[in-house]
Amino acid sequence: MASEARARKLADRIKVIVAQTLDTRIKDPRMGFITITDVRLTPDLRDASVFYTVFGTQEERESTAAALASSKGMLRTEVGKGTGVKFTPSLEFVLDAIPENAAHVEQLLREAAAADARVHEQARGANHAGEVNPYRETEGD
Repeated sequence: MASEARARKLADRIKVIVAQTLDTRIKDPRMGFITITDVRLTPDLRDASVFYTVFGTQEERESTAAALASSKGMLRTEVGKGTGVKFTPSLEFVLDAIPENAAHVEQLLREAAAADARVHEQARGANHAGEVNPYRETEGD
């Protein structure tokens, strides 16, 4: 098993190599506007999960996934050349759900802000319940 520091360095290097190779060497017309967001390695450094996002429609995401699948061998070769490790990890491409999750969180925050605004509007002309000074003072205190 490799140390965590070594796995992290290798994952960062794989991320850079894959991104550069996609930018300079892959000329597949199915490839959309893609961003490599993260790479995670198994503890034995044999398998790498490459997370990516695609800007565009669902159809563009699907065509980009097909282009990545067809270029997986060449990308793995480039990773092997660029890292110099004894065993080049196999690559698995995973569509990252970060943009969808971020959009959902933003929607929830907008709903919470609207609910807060409604509460503040209702409280604007309201009076406190009970007496102004609920604590009774005795003359001997």
